[in-house]
Amino acid sequence: MRVLITGANGFVGRNLQLHLAERSDAEVLCFTREHTQANLQQFVAEADLVFHLAGVNRPQDPAEFQQGNIDLTQALCDALQQAGKAIPVVYSSSIQAEADNPYGASKRGAEDALLAFAKSTGAPVFIYRLPNVFGKWARPNYNSAVATFCHNISQGLPIQINDPSAQVNLVYIDDVVESFLAVLDGTLTQSGFVEIKQQYQVTVGELAEQIQAFKDSRDSLITENVGTGLVRALYSTYVSYLKPEQFSYQVPQHGDERGVFVEMLKTKDAGQFSFFTAHSGITRGGHYHHSKTEKFLVIKGKACFRFRHMMTGEFYELHTSGEQPEIVETVTGWTHDITNVGDDEMVVMLWANEIFDREKPDTYAKPVGTEA
Repeated sequence: MRVLITGANGFVGRNLQLHLAERSDAEVLCFTREHTQANLQQFVAEADLVFHLAGVNRPQDPAEFQQGNIDLTQALCDALQQAGKAIPVVYSSSIQAEADNPYGASKRGAEDALLAFAKSTGAPVFIYRLPNVFGKWARPNYNSAVATFCHNISQGLPIQINDPSAQVNLVYIDDVVESFLAVLDGTLTQSGFVEIKQQYQVTVGELAEQIQAFKDSRDSLITENVGTGLVRALYSTYVSYLKPEQFSYQVPQHGDERGVFVEMLKTKDAGQFSFFTAHSGITRGGHYHHSKTEKFLVIKGKACFRFRHMMTGEFYELHTSGEQPEIVETVTGWTHDITNVGDDEMVVMLWANEIFDREKPDTYAKPVGTEA
């Protein structure tokens, strides 16, 4: 299938291009500002589906609203009719189409042109009145608060907030593209006005605080809950504004004669991740916990884990190595230690179910001793 994208170099267009490039069933034709109306007619003649993403939203001259939104859309409709193409058209409109302003009026005019085209040809037309779309590659300091906040905060620049309590409605670029591709795949067949199912509401103040928390997490090592929902999408967007020289950051390393200990990541409700090393013959641990639990994974070297029950004195010993991944869990009420029994340095990953609290560490020294 040949897919035509107008406005292919814009924020939504670039993301759509990338998703389509991952497929083997779509050949993409890109119409950009560098092309002419003759190019548009040529592309339309070859296309099987059109994603009409081109438009104007912040012109220096308000007259450009008419040219970039209504006139271009009408030219697209005329080219389709002249080519005898009653093919699907997906249009990225805006919720501003409901507003009484020049931009909104121009988006309504473009919608009307497409609806007239659909009525006269029977072509399916899918109109998305999108709210604020955010995601990677959105232009900062333009028309997206998310893009501006992510760019400025990540680069240590100030942000300006006029009304922290103002509500904004957001949709994530991946959700928009997923819905667009549903048209391509034929799983979205109900033409007319279409809404993105997953939408988010947040205040401007909350948005700024959340993005600032992403930046702060590199110092505290405490990650936000970036695995689901809005926070996941915002974090993915935030990191896309990091410059290559910001792709890495150092974390503290604590070392002594035994080896080193490095904390990697802490979570608010699921513990923390770290690693440590131990030289040959070195033993670490020799303590027990009442509630804290841990998981160890030896990724290099050979280890001997020893356990002793604090009340019964029961003893248990096991060996693991980096050659065969095996998780070893510490059990509450058992004192435990780990010894490097190999000739080389041992490296061990460690997860604890809570962030270490120096005021209440739940860690009590008690040598395991030797088995009687």
